[in-house]
Amino acid sequence: MKLGIINSAFHQAGVDTATGLKHISRIGFDCVDVFTEAVGISKSEVKLVANACAKYNLPIVSLPVVAVGLIDMSEPVREFHLERCKRYIDLARAWDAKNILLVLGEYIWQREVIPPQVQWDWALEMCRRLGDYADKKNIDIALELEPFRLSLLNSVPSMRKFVDECNHPRVRANIDISHLVLSDTSPADLKQLKGRAIHVHLSDCDGKVHGDLPPGRGVVKFEPYLQAIKELKIDGVVSIELEFAPDPSKIVEWVEEAYRETAKLMDLVGLRG
Repeated sequence: MKLGIINSAFHQAGVDTATGLKHISRIGFDCVDVFTEAVGISKSEVKLVANACAKYNLPIVSLPVVAVGLIDMSEPVREFHLERCKRYIDLARAWDAKNILLVLGEYIWQREVIPPQVQWDWALEMCRRLGDYADKKNIDIALELEPFRLSLLNSVPSMRKFVDECNHPRVRANIDISHLVLSDTSPADLKQLKGRAIHVHLSDCDGKVHGDLPPGRGVVKFEPYLQAIKELKIDGVVSIELEFAPDPSKIVEWVEEAYRETAKLMDLVGLRG
Protein backbone atom coordinates (compact mmCIF):
# COMPACT_ATOMS: atom_id res chain seq x y z
CA MET A 1 0.00 0.00 0.00
CA LYS A 2 1.02 3.62 -0.50
CA LEU A 3 1.51 6.15 2.30
CA GLY A 4 -0.44 9.39 2.07
CA ILE A 5 -1.83 12.17 4.25
CA ILE A 6 -4.93 14.36 4.29
CA ASN A 7 -3.73 17.88 3.49
CA SER A 8 -6.03 19.37 6.15
CA ALA A 9 -3.13 18.82 8.55
CA PHE A 10 -1.54 21.90 7.01
CA HIS A 11 -4.69 23.78 6.11
CA GLN A 12 -6.06 23.87 9.68
CA ALA A 13 -2.70 25.28 10.80
CA GLY A 14 -3.02 28.21 8.40
CA VAL A 15 -0.67 26.95 5.70
CA ASP A 16 -1.83 27.71 2.15
CA THR A 17 -2.72 24.84 -0.15
CA ALA A 18 0.28 24.99 -2.49
CA THR A 19 2.81 25.26 0.34
CA GLY A 20 1.17 22.38 2.19
CA LEU A 21 1.36 20.18 -0.89
CA LYS A 22 5.01 21.13 -1.38
CA HIS A 23 5.81 20.04 2.18
CA ILE A 24 3.88 16.78 1.72
CA SER A 25 5.94 15.93 -1.34
CA ARG A 26 9.26 16.96 0.21
CA ILE A 27 8.66 14.91 3.35
CA GLY A 28 8.29 11.78 1.23
CA PHE A 29 4.58 10.91 1.00
CA ASP A 30 3.53 8.83 -1.99
CA CYS A 31 0.21 10.59 -2.48
CA VAL A 32 -2.32 12.95 -0.87
CA ASP A 33 -5.98 13.19 0.10
CA VAL A 34 -7.40 16.67 -0.48
CA PHE A 35 -9.85 18.16 2.00
CA THR A 36 -11.89 20.93 0.42
CA GLU A 37 -15.44 22.09 -0.24
CA ALA A 38 -16.58 20.99 -3.67
CA VAL A 39 -19.56 23.35 -3.74
CA GLY A 40 -18.28 26.78 -4.68
CA ILE A 41 -14.62 25.87 -5.11
CA SER A 42 -13.12 28.30 -7.61
CA LYS A 43 -11.75 27.22 -10.96
CA SER A 44 -8.45 28.79 -9.97
CA GLU A 45 -8.26 26.62 -6.82
CA VAL A 46 -9.08 23.49 -8.79
CA LYS A 47 -6.30 24.36 -11.23
CA LEU A 48 -3.87 25.27 -8.43
CA VAL A 49 -4.30 21.88 -6.74
CA ALA A 50 -4.01 19.99 -10.03
CA ASN A 51 -0.89 21.88 -11.08
CA ALA A 52 0.81 21.62 -7.68
CA CYS A 53 0.19 17.88 -7.43
CA ALA A 54 1.49 17.36 -10.96
CA LYS A 55 4.57 19.49 -10.23
CA TYR A 56 5.38 17.56 -7.05
CA ASN A 57 4.45 14.13 -8.48
CA LEU A 58 1.79 13.76 -5.80
CA PRO A 59 -1.26 11.77 -6.98
CA ILE A 60 -4.57 12.68 -5.36
CA VAL A 61 -6.27 9.57 -4.00
CA SER A 62 -9.27 10.64 -1.92
CA LEU A 63 -11.55 13.60 -1.18
CA PRO A 64 -13.08 13.47 2.32
CA VAL A 65 -16.63 14.80 2.61
CA VAL A 66 -18.78 15.08 5.73
CA ALA A 67 -22.42 14.85 4.61
CA VAL A 68 -24.53 14.31 7.71
CA GLY A 69 -27.53 15.72 5.85
CA LEU A 70 -27.78 12.54 3.77
CA ILE A 71 -29.83 11.03 6.60
CA ASP A 72 -31.72 14.18 7.62
CA MET A 73 -35.46 13.83 8.26
CA SER A 74 -36.20 16.43 5.57
CA GLU A 75 -36.18 15.15 2.00
CA PRO A 76 -35.00 18.50 0.50
CA VAL A 77 -32.01 18.43 2.86
CA ARG A 78 -31.16 14.89 1.81
CA GLU A 79 -31.47 15.85 -1.85
CA PHE A 80 -29.22 18.89 -1.35
CA HIS A 81 -26.49 16.75 0.20
CA LEU A 82 -26.88 14.16 -2.53
CA GLU A 83 -26.15 16.84 -5.12
CA ARG A 84 -23.32 18.19 -2.98
CA CYS A 85 -21.69 14.76 -2.84
CA LYS A 86 -22.05 14.48 -6.61
CA ARG A 87 -19.95 17.65 -6.90
CA TYR A 88 -17.26 15.88 -4.87
CA ILE A 89 -17.40 12.97 -7.27
CA ASP A 90 -17.05 15.39 -10.19
CA LEU A 91 -14.06 17.02 -8.50
CA ALA A 92 -12.49 13.64 -7.78
CA ARG A 93 -12.82 12.80 -11.48
CA ALA A 94 -11.28 16.14 -12.49
CA TRP A 95 -8.29 15.45 -10.23
CA ASP A 96 -8.05 11.80 -11.29
CA ALA A 97 -8.63 10.67 -7.69
CA LYS A 98 -9.77 7.19 -6.72
CA ASN A 99 -12.55 7.83 -4.21
CA ILE A 100 -14.53 10.18 -2.04
CA LEU A 101 -14.35 9.42 1.68
CA LEU A 102 -17.93 9.77 2.90
CA VAL A 103 -18.85 10.49 6.52
CA LEU A 104 -22.51 9.74 7.14
CA GLY A 105 -24.40 11.25 10.06
CA GLU A 106 -25.81 10.13 13.38
CA TYR A 107 -29.16 8.88 14.54
CA ILE A 108 -31.27 11.86 15.59
CA TRP A 109 -32.97 12.21 18.97
CA GLN A 110 -31.22 9.26 20.60
CA ARG A 111 -32.79 6.80 18.15
CA GLU A 112 -36.23 7.82 19.40
CA VAL A 113 -39.15 9.49 17.58
CA ILE A 114 -37.83 8.46 14.15
CA PRO A 115 -37.25 4.69 13.99
CA PRO A 116 -33.53 3.96 13.48
CA GLN A 117 -34.36 1.70 10.55
CA VAL A 118 -35.85 4.68 8.72
CA GLN A 119 -32.59 6.62 8.88
CA TRP A 120 -30.67 3.49 7.95
CA ASP A 121 -32.87 3.08 4.88
CA TRP A 122 -32.39 6.73 3.90
CA ALA A 123 -28.64 6.18 4.02
CA LEU A 124 -28.90 3.06 1.87
CA GLU A 125 -31.00 4.89 -0.72
CA MET A 126 -28.65 7.87 -0.87
CA CYS A 127 -25.53 5.70 -1.11
CA ARG A 128 -27.00 3.58 -3.89
CA ARG A 129 -27.89 6.71 -5.86
CA LEU A 130 -24.44 8.15 -5.24
CA GLY A 131 -22.91 4.83 -6.23
CA ASP A 132 -24.75 4.92 -9.55
CA TYR A 133 -23.44 8.42 -10.23
CA ALA A 134 -19.93 7.52 -9.08
CA ASP A 135 -19.89 4.50 -11.36
CA LYS A 136 -20.38 6.75 -14.38
CA LYS A 137 -17.29 8.71 -13.27
CA ASN A 138 -15.21 5.64 -12.33
CA ILE A 139 -14.98 6.83 -8.71
CA ASP A 140 -15.43 4.75 -5.54
CA ILE A 141 -17.13 5.73 -2.29
CA ALA A 142 -15.32 4.79 0.94
CA LEU A 143 -17.54 4.97 4.04
CA GLU A 144 -16.04 6.18 7.30
CA LEU A 145 -16.56 4.27 10.54
CA GLU A 146 -17.09 6.85 13.30
CA PRO A 147 -16.60 5.62 16.89
CA PHE A 148 -19.38 7.72 18.42
CA ARG A 149 -22.33 6.11 20.19
CA LEU A 150 -25.04 7.35 17.83
CA SER A 151 -23.09 7.24 14.57
CA LEU A 152 -24.86 5.26 11.89
CA LEU A 153 -21.68 3.29 11.13
CA ASN A 154 -19.89 2.93 14.48
CA SER A 155 -18.64 -0.66 14.43
CA VAL A 156 -17.25 -3.24 12.05
CA PRO A 157 -20.49 -5.30 12.17
CA SER A 158 -22.60 -2.24 11.30
CA MET A 159 -20.20 -1.34 8.48
CA ARG A 160 -20.29 -4.86 7.09
CA LYS A 161 -24.08 -4.94 7.32
CA PHE A 162 -24.43 -1.60 5.56
CA VAL A 163 -22.02 -2.40 2.73
CA ASP A 164 -23.70 -5.76 2.18
CA GLU A 165 -27.22 -4.32 2.23
CA CYS A 166 -26.23 -1.43 -0.01
CA ASN A 167 -24.96 -4.07 -2.43
CA HIS A 168 -23.29 -1.59 -4.76
CA PRO A 169 -19.85 -2.26 -6.27
CA ARG A 170 -18.84 1.41 -5.80
CA VAL A 171 -19.80 1.63 -2.11
CA ARG A 172 -17.12 0.24 0.19
CA ALA A 173 -15.54 0.80 3.62
CA ASN A 174 -12.73 2.92 4.98
CA ILE A 175 -10.71 1.56 7.92
CA ASP A 176 -9.62 4.13 10.52
CA ILE A 177 -7.29 2.53 13.04
CA SER A 178 -7.80 4.97 15.92
CA HIS A 179 -11.56 4.75 15.38
CA LEU A 180 -11.31 0.97 15.71
CA VAL A 181 -9.54 1.35 19.04
CA LEU A 182 -12.12 3.84 20.29
CA SER A 183 -14.92 1.45 19.31
CA ASP A 184 -13.25 -1.49 21.09
CA THR A 185 -12.60 -3.32 17.84
CA SER A 186 -9.85 -5.94 17.76
CA PRO A 187 -7.56 -6.52 14.76
CA ALA A 188 -9.16 -9.93 14.28
CA ASP A 189 -12.52 -8.26 13.64
CA LEU A 190 -11.16 -6.73 10.44
CA LYS A 191 -11.61 -10.11 8.72
CA GLN A 192 -15.26 -9.08 8.39
CA LEU A 193 -14.24 -6.36 5.95
CA LYS A 194 -12.42 -8.71 3.57
CA GLY A 195 -13.34 -7.59 0.06
CA ARG A 196 -15.25 -4.62 1.45
CA ALA A 197 -12.52 -2.08 2.39
CA ILE A 198 -10.65 0.15 -0.06
CA HIS A 199 -8.96 2.89 1.99
CA VAL A 200 -7.27 3.33 5.38
CA HIS A 201 -6.83 6.22 7.83
CA LEU A 202 -4.11 6.13 10.47
CA SER A 203 -3.67 8.25 13.59
CA ASP A 204 -3.10 7.79 17.31
CA CYS A 205 -5.35 8.63 20.26
CA ASP A 206 -5.46 8.33 24.05
CA GLY A 207 -7.89 5.40 23.88
CA LYS A 208 -10.73 7.51 25.25
CA VAL A 209 -11.47 10.35 22.84
CA HIS A 210 -10.91 11.16 19.17
CA GLY A 211 -7.31 12.30 18.80
CA ASP A 212 -5.77 12.35 15.29
CA LEU A 213 -2.25 12.31 16.75
CA PRO A 214 1.03 11.13 15.21
CA PRO A 215 1.78 7.46 16.00
CA GLY A 216 3.51 7.14 19.36
CA ARG A 217 1.70 10.10 20.91
CA GLY A 218 -1.12 7.92 22.15
CA VAL A 219 -1.86 4.36 23.19
CA VAL A 220 -2.67 2.61 19.90
CA LYS A 221 -0.74 -0.60 19.23
CA PHE A 222 -0.55 -0.31 15.46
CA GLU A 223 1.31 -3.44 14.40
CA PRO A 224 -1.55 -5.94 14.89
CA TYR A 225 -3.99 -3.67 13.02
CA LEU A 226 -1.56 -3.09 10.16
CA GLN A 227 -0.88 -6.82 9.93
CA ALA A 228 -4.64 -7.47 9.77
CA ILE A 229 -4.98 -4.79 7.08
CA LYS A 230 -2.13 -6.38 5.13
CA GLU A 231 -4.01 -9.68 5.18
CA LEU A 232 -7.03 -7.97 3.59
CA LYS A 233 -4.88 -7.34 0.49
CA ILE A 234 -6.30 -3.86 -0.12
CA ASP A 235 -5.06 -2.18 -3.28
CA GLY A 236 -5.16 1.27 -1.73
CA VAL A 237 -3.58 3.83 0.54
CA VAL A 238 -2.86 4.37 4.23
CA SER A 239 -3.55 8.06 4.76
CA ILE A 240 -2.40 9.81 7.92
CA GLU A 241 -5.09 11.97 9.49
CA LEU A 242 -3.74 14.79 11.68
CA GLU A 243 -5.81 17.61 13.12
CA PHE A 244 -5.31 20.47 15.51
CA ALA A 245 -1.60 20.34 16.29
CA PRO A 246 -0.90 21.74 19.79
CA ASP A 247 1.51 24.26 18.27
CA PRO A 248 0.40 25.21 14.72
CA SER A 249 3.70 27.06 14.18
CA LYS A 250 5.42 23.65 14.29
CA ILE A 251 3.01 21.85 11.98
CA VAL A 252 5.83 20.86 9.62
CA GLU A 253 7.65 19.05 12.43
CA TRP A 254 4.33 17.48 13.50
CA VAL A 255 3.74 16.07 10.02
CA GLU A 256 7.36 14.97 9.63
CA GLU A 257 7.09 13.02 12.89
CA ALA A 258 3.86 11.37 11.76
CA TYR A 259 5.42 10.39 8.44
CA ARG A 260 8.57 9.01 10.04
CA GLU A 261 6.73 6.90 12.61
CA THR A 262 4.09 5.63 10.18
CA ALA A 263 6.70 4.68 7.59
CA LYS A 264 8.53 2.66 10.25
CA LEU A 265 5.33 0.85 11.22
CA MET A 266 4.41 0.03 7.63
CA ASP A 267 7.93 -1.21 6.93
CA LEU A 268 7.82 -3.32 10.06
CA VAL A 269 4.89 -5.36 8.75
CA GLY A 270 5.91 -5.13 5.09
CA LEU A 271 2.83 -3.15 4.15
CA ARG A 272 4.26 -0.29 2.13
CA GLY A 273 4.93 -0.86 -1.49
